[in-house]
Amino acid sequence: MDKDLLSIQQVRDLIKAAKVAQKLYSTFTQDQIDRVVYAIVQEMKNHYVDLAKKANEETGFGKWEDKVIKNKFANEFVYDYIKDMKTVGILSETDTVTEVGVPMGIVAALTPSTNPTSTAIYKTLISLKAGNAVIVSPHPNAKNCVIDTVKLMQKAAVAAGAPEGLIGVIEIPTLEGTNELMRSKDTSIILATGGEAMVRAAYSSGRPAIGVGPGNGPAFIEKTANVKEAVRKIIESKTFDNGVICASEQSVIVEPCNKEAVMDEFRRQGGFFLSKEESDKLGKFILRPNGTMNPQIVGKDAQTLAKLAGLNIPSNVKVLLSEQNTVSKTNPYSREKLTTILAFYVEENAEKACERAIELLENEGEGHTLIIHSENKDIIREFALRKPVSRMLVNVGGSLGGVGATTNLAPAFTLGCGAVGGSSTSDNVSPMNLINIRRVAVGVRELSDFKKGSDNSSCCSGTTVNSEVEDMIRRIIAEYRR
Repeated sequence: MDKDLLSIQQVRDLIKAAKVAQKLYSTFTQDQIDRVVYAIVQEMKNHYVDLAKKANEETGFGKWEDKVIKNKFANEFVYDYIKDMKTVGILSETDTVTEVGVPMGIVAALTPSTNPTSTAIYKTLISLKAGNAVIVSPHPNAKNCVIDTVKLMQKAAVAAGAPEGLIGVIEIPTLEGTNELMRSKDTSIILATGGEAMVRAAYSSGRPAIGVGPGNGPAFIEKTANVKEAVRKIIESKTFDNGVICASEQSVIVEPCNKEAVMDEFRRQGGFFLSKEESDKLGKFILRPNGTMNPQIVGKDAQTLAKLAGLNIPSNVKVLLSEQNTVSKTNPYSREKLTTILAFYVEENAEKACERAIELLENEGEGHTLIIHSENKDIIREFALRKPVSRMLVNVGGSLGGVGATTNLAPAFTLGCGAVGGSSTSDNVSPMNLINIRRVAVGVRELSDFKKGSDNSSCCSGTTVNSEVEDMIRRIIAEYRR
């Protein structure tokens, strides 16, 4: 049988099993659900390193040491945030309104090649915490490490009392198989993390979806910022797993008054400013002819990128920077670069920097993330009011700040971009995005209460006016004349 047909049949089998399992799982109490989630977390603690190495070896992206941190974050950090959440049964209750948490059903969890094992862990935990079944669809270039990750979680969940089939994974990942999963009437919601085309496919599938578009976060180092600290945080963020987290900085914006200080600090901390000729050489490798990011550069360190482009750079260089003054779809430096490359813009003041940041976001990355380093609360507030983003990070690195590791945002590897970014939510996605809430409302008023003193037909015809309405009008006129 052809691979695509095998994939489609496997997806149908997974959906069938998940539907039966979730029906049983939907009867679990909150305590029973929490025991299943806890068991998975405890098991995954034993596999951070081996799964990180497998992901790095299979994809060639990033650093396995940083993927260990991401696995731990997706498991323990996420668990600490969600463990006390009430997601099923009665969520809240008053004398008049009771809210009941209801699982959605089956979650289709699409995982990217950039953060494969950590995203699979995170999406499985939040799906099960919400009372749902989950079917993981791995990127073909990361299928083996994701399959290994899911199998570990399956074993732990079943041992803790979860029904077989509650957690599934497509072991023959194809476009046709993923489409079958997304379009199935039994798929309740799609969590799509990955490329722009895949996210568009999720939203056009006919099923509810939460998709995440590209990031292209500008980082503005405003003149009141601590330059040394701002540069340190940007370099740490951009080199973390070699820049594959979509919330990582893509451009740096400065003002003329701090330009030299910022450039000098970047050089001291491992930044290398490319000449015009060097920028042109490297720029040819950033985008493919179809305008999408070249996988050759994704998750690569600066030394590897330099060799790829035939550049000679010092051995201590961590990040490559290119001075730019234009923004467009054809300027690769003004696009998302999931690697150790930054564009560098100089704008005459904070207002122009604000405009440049908006231009960069409108070019790519609307609704995603922006970073500002500043001690000026008025400028921070102005940026917050004007920027088309769902996350504005202040005095923190973008990569771990955006996902909630170094901020108090919800810890997540699915970062909603809001309506402006074509997403159905602006949240860092949590279990609360994967439940429905049934509201039980007790009657508190009668129709007759609305009829009292409001004979609309008489009032509108001008024949009679209720005395209470007349009194109200008199009071309003008297108040107005004072």
